[in-house]
Amino acid sequence: MCAMAYMPYGAGGIIIRVEADIRRGIPGVDITGLAEGAVREARERVRAAFRNSGFSFPLDRILINLAPAGLRKDGAALDLPIALSVMAAAGLAPVPDNLLVMGELELSGRIRPVRGVLAAIAAGLDEGITEFIVPAENAREAAILGESRGNKNGARFTAAASLREAVHALFVRETEGALPAGLADAAPGADIADAADAALAAAAFAGDFADVRGQGVYKRALEIAAAGGHNVLVFGPPGAGKTMLARRLPSIMAPLTPEEAVEVTRLYSLAGPFKAGAETALASGSGVSHNSGFIDHLITHPPFRAPHHSASAEGILGGGRSPRPGEISLAHFGVLFLDEAPEFRANVLQALREPLEDRVISIVRAEGPVRLPAEFQLLMAANSCPCGRLGMRAAASADEADTGAVYNSAQDCFCSPEEIYRYWRKFGGALLDRVELRVAVLPPKISDMGRRDARNTPSGEESSAGIARRVLAAVEIQRQRFRGTGIRRNALLPAGKLDELCPMSDQAESAFHKAMAKLGLSGRAYHGILRVARTIADLDGRELIDTVHILEAVQHRRLGEDPFEILSMGN
Repeated sequence: MCAMAYMPYGAGGIIIRVEADIRRGIPGVDITGLAEGAVREARERVRAAFRNSGFSFPLDRILINLAPAGLRKDGAALDLPIALSVMAAAGLAPVPDNLLVMGELELSGRIRPVRGVLAAIAAGLDEGITEFIVPAENAREAAILGESRGNKNGARFTAAASLREAVHALFVRETEGALPAGLADAAPGADIADAADAALAAAAFAGDFADVRGQGVYKRALEIAAAGGHNVLVFGPPGAGKTMLARRLPSIMAPLTPEEAVEVTRLYSLAGPFKAGAETALASGSGVSHNSGFIDHLITHPPFRAPHHSASAEGILGGGRSPRPGEISLAHFGVLFLDEAPEFRANVLQALREPLEDRVISIVRAEGPVRLPAEFQLLMAANSCPCGRLGMRAAASADEADTGAVYNSAQDCFCSPEEIYRYWRKFGGALLDRVELRVAVLPPKISDMGRRDARNTPSGEESSAGIARRVLAAVEIQRQRFRGTGIRRNALLPAGKLDELCPMSDQAESAFHKAMAKLGLSGRAYHGILRVARTIADLDGRELIDTVHILEAVQHRRLGEDPFEILSMGN
């Protein structure tokens, strides 16, 4: 007798057959199939859960086999399948062959939530499994697919809070021919269908662009990045608004499509629970229950991940003994923000190069390679030097030009040129070459800080809602252009498609070639500028790329190779 179970592994998982055999012998439970610590301990949890739920545990020799036997099994999600397979072998409960069960058992018999329920249901449906029992606290997560996809496949779902409820559901199935419908009351809330409402909801969570004074070039670069999925580097002295604006990027990003939303939600389901109240940086579509820390509804907005600079390579890329998605995969279809980027370990920064190019991470294990999705855009913020004062001179000069004040030499940088170049070399030319948009920023002028309009609001600063409307229109143009091709954004345009999809006027082509010759950029930079120009033209609603689009794309690409370039910003 057996029950079907699921074990998360990488960006997917494996369907496991939990087989039970009872024979005469010294009472005991043996588990085969490369069971690791938490799975081996399940025999004691199951035994106590039987007794405390009012069931008699068989006083015979019990053999549990987890197939396929050649793959290591870990985690507590196999507790409930093991308990039900023992019941089936002992004749205590009718367990059908086509039933997938997930749940961790407490000694009291209560079923605890587990990670990967959404992925388990998707994998089960792909394998033709039609019946599912999930923990009650995972019911809303299961309902994401249960309501939309399960009915079309004739599948049946139920949620159980305890071992007794799971057994009761099995007897109901034997009597009535189907599991009791246990997800009806747990259906996820309605998705945000109106894109404008989604942008406003995200703005309320992430803040508004209008809160930041000045920085028009940086705001424009973020608008282009949000529309086309391009990578961004912003550098300058502290207090310029680098982080403040970066954290407002979700407020202008377009909502995910239904297919993208399911894929992102599935990855977060596999990643495991989150601390209640912790920042998960998913803007308005967080999808995280503040009670249990598990996913409770569909994530509809692009994720925004901002790991601390002490993060390890494994935490960023993913992996572990039982491979899990890392920060890059959790930023899938969204943004990975590295604040104080040069403070990250050099191996972490350089490990970003392949995912930025391939849009997938391959982690090699003895059992075989694990592929994790990595279609994200990189946003890096950095000071210009280790002390952070490089560029303050230019900012002071700009203010003094307005006020007539005399320059104060105390604004000078404390770092030697060698220290600055050593600090900047942490990026490496190969990583910087993959960043299409580079922005040097200075602290806003004093004259801009107190400027108000008649309504006592920041004067001349556009709100996130206005920018989001332009971004959404450009994204819709790209979705129509790339329909059926597997390409999502202009940043992912293959080099072979650039001539076809990036038509330029004669004047634009001439200006482009002159700029490339003058700046001496690489072939990757050539393609990157074309992709950015394509996005700028989409923001203008134009199919033909004009000179103004090319020149703006070149302007955003020319800085960033030398940190001392920021000294020219105040001139």
